[in-house]
This record gives sequence, C-alpha cells and structure tokens, in this order.
Amino acid sequence: MTALTDLSLAAMKAGLAAKDFTARELVAAHVAAVEAARPLNAFLVETPDHALAAADAADAALAAGNAGLLAGIPLGIKDLFCTKGVETTASSKILQGFKPTYESTVTSKLFEAGAAMLGKLNLDEFAMGSSNETSAYGPVVSPWRAEGSTAKLVPGGSSGGSSAAVAARLCAAATGTDTGGSIRQPAAFTGIAGIKPTYGRCSRWGVIAFASSLDQPGVLARDVTDNALVLEAMAGFDPKDSTSLNVPVPHYAGALSADLRGKRVGIPKEYRVEGMDPQLVKLWEDGVAWAKDAGAEIVEVSLPHTQEALPTYYIVAPAEASSNLARYDGVRYGIRVAPEGGSLADMYGATRAAGFGAEVKRRIMIGTYVLSAGYYDAYYLKAQKVRALIAQDFERAFQSCDVLLTPTAPTAAFELGSKTADPIAMYLNDVFTVPASLAGLPAMSIPAGLDAQGLPLGLQLIGRPLDEQGVLNAAYALEQRAAFTAALARWW
Repeated sequence: MTALTDLSLAAMKAGLAAKDFTARELVAAHVAAVEAARPLNAFLVETPDHALAAADAADAALAAGNAGLLAGIPLGIKDLFCTKGVETTASSKILQGFKPTYESTVTSKLFEAGAAMLGKLNLDEFAMGSSNETSAYGPVVSPWRAEGSTAKLVPGGSSGGSSAAVAARLCAAATGTDTGGSIRQPAAFTGIAGIKPTYGRCSRWGVIAFASSLDQPGVLARDVTDNALVLEAMAGFDPKDSTSLNVPVPHYAGALSADLRGKRVGIPKEYRVEGMDPQLVKLWEDGVAWAKDAGAEIVEVSLPHTQEALPTYYIVAPAEASSNLARYDGVRYGIRVAPEGGSLADMYGATRAAGFGAEVKRRIMIGTYVLSAGYYDAYYLKAQKVRALIAQDFERAFQSCDVLLTPTAPTAAFELGSKTADPIAMYLNDVFTVPASLAGLPAMSIPAGLDAQGLPLGLQLIGRPLDEQGVLNAAYALEQRAAFTAALARWW
C-alpha cells in the first residue's frame, strides 16, 4: 500500500471518501513525518494538537456527509499568515513571541473547509529573499541533492519552508505568498507546482505585509489538481481587504482540461536572455512542443520592457517595505530593546537594529532613499511609470495569445551560502517571475524536467487577469506531457 504521506491531495480526498483510512490516521502520519524531517528546518512551529483536533472534526463531518472541500487534509502554513494564538514571526526576531489574537482570512477559509494545520513554515525574513537564507531562525534545507553530491541546496524563497515541506511529503500542500516570484521560484527549485493568482483574488488581510501592491497569497502543492483544490478553498472576496476583488470563484479543479485546441500560447522573445543555460532552452522548447501536442497554436509575442522589470521591482518593493515595516518599533508587539537612560528614539533604533536582519535593513534603506525628498521623482515615480508600461506590454501580448509560456527560474537550485555575499546575483533569480507580479497577473510554475545534475527545472505559465482557470488548464496539459515523476532520495 502507498504510504499516506506519498498520496496527492486529490488521492487523500478520494481515500477519505472511500473510508480507506481516517482523517486522524492521515494527519497522524504527517505529524510523524514533520517530526522526522526536523533537519530540513522547514517548520518554525509545529501544531500537532491543532492538526489532530481538525482531523477528528473532519472524521465526524465525513461520517455525517457534510465535510468541507479540504476536510482532514494536512496543510502547512507559511509563517507570514497570522494564526490566532499560534506564534507568527515572519521569520524575524523583531516579532519573536507574537501570538495574534485574530486569524488571517486565508487561513480562516482553509480551516472552514476542514484543513488541518501541521504548523507554521519557515521563510525569508518578512519574505525578503530568494533562497530562504535570510530567516532569523536559520535557513531551510532543500530535500533535494545533486547527483553524486552531499552539498546542501536552497529550497528557493521566500516560500522555502513551504516548498521544502511539500516536496519532502511533510504536508499535502502549503500556503505561500508571492511578491516577485516567491511561490513560483521555490516550486521550480523543489520539483513541485505553485500558483500565484491574480492580485486581489485571495485576501491579504492578516498576512504580514512586505510590499502591499505586490503581495499575493497562493498555493504550493504536488501537482496542478492539488493547487486547484486549495486555491478554490482560499480564494474569494473579503470586505476587510480594500484590494480584494468581488468576483465569483470558479470550481477550478472540476473545470480542469488538458485540451488546448483553439488556444494560443505566446512565447515572449525578450525572455531569451543572453547566456541562458542550454538545458533551460531545451526545456522551454519541450514545453512548446507539449503545448502544440495539446492542440495549442504557438505565437511569438513581445514584452519590450522586460529588461526594466527587475530594477523597477527593486525600487517599488523596498519603497513599500520601508513604509510597512515602520510599524515595528518595540512599542506595540514583538521585542523591545530599551537602552538604559535612553530616549524613545533610542529605543526605536536599538529595537530595529537588534530585530531586523541584514537583508531587511538593506531593503528598508533602499526604500527610504528612493522615497526621500530629491529622489522620489528620479526613482520611485519613474519606477511606477515603467511598471505601467510593463502592464501595458502584457495587455498587448494577450491580444494575440491566451497564455504565455516561459522558464520559471534561470537556474536550478544552488548551494546554501553560494550567493549570500552578492545581493545582485541573488536578485537575478527573480528575472522571469517579477514581470507578472508587477502587472498583477496569475502565474504558475510546474516541474518539467531535470538538469544534468538531476535537479528540477520549472516552466511558467502566465495568464490574463482573473484567468486562473486558463493558467491551470495550460499547466495541466503540460504537466501530463512532461510526466515529471522524479522521486526524492530520503536523507534526513
């Protein structure tokens, strides 16, 4: 019999419905897996009591015939989502010990659907990073290893705890947040699927903010079907979030189709960057062939402002971060460092110096600089104008195609510590994912192959606003043809 932790989320639902096992048995197997995988450092807080109580409630609901969409399904929650009574730190020392008195809208929806929370997942501090190495509680270690090597690899970031936990079979799926690629890039690095929905599709209420005009909750799971199921449960209008979109949520999983006949898949020529890894080029070509095989027409499109996307993002996002993080001052919540005999300003400075890590301080300083008098027009205002041009590029491209196909990340996962000394090299990990974030578009990464070292590589699908179904369907078609079945060799 297949181990319960090896089942897909859809298979777990089917097994529970068929009474092949109980929700308590399913959750208990995952609780044990989480405990055994502590060397990965994926979970910051484990909540087995919460998970088992939800499992018992799910068993009762299943017996009564009124179970929710995710009844008894074990999930991991990125530690950016506020969870009532459970420590929520955003992987920062400055929020150490903070236990919210309220529940985020997304987690509320998931719990209402019957999901069982196994714990809170590690991330880059305040979601600022591409490798999960900026966490104040230590880096997450990818469950993958290159062939013939014992070197530890990054799981991607900022949702590295989420990607590692799903890839290591510690949970059926996990929440993530995507500001510039923080769901899609980790998914690509760990051989799983991840979707960032349209900005406003999932509520940001109760999600600790990094860059408010970019942050968007989403899902990381084993495959496209599992992503569709969780997204359906967590999406929807929220009157507490002024950016939430008041539109119906489709039945994503029920409408999945791998038939792309009549659809046009666009290939943006600007994504063929200089010095691109030939293995990635070949994978992209394979993706084009798979789309054709599914019945799609392939068209070349142009996104002329693509090369400006990364510098634009690294002006807009830090500017918003410098404003959002001003609230962490040692007064209302989190740690307080008060020098003896010092002033209120001294306490602010000492608390922030002790509480924030190097990357967060770097981005606060960049953001404060570009918003300062004399530089606002030269940097921030200009970046916002370029952001509008990037969105217009996508609007024009979607006049001739239904979905875009690109690589997800420029490389496979790299070794821990190999890029921490070079922030620019780290930022370049987001080169393919940032444009869709700036435009607020739905985008998804699916595992599509392995590089020469046996490490996963991903392909990205980008869709029109609110067309998550189109993105999911295109991803589903490619997923079937890629037939990615690479398995992890357990080492922890």
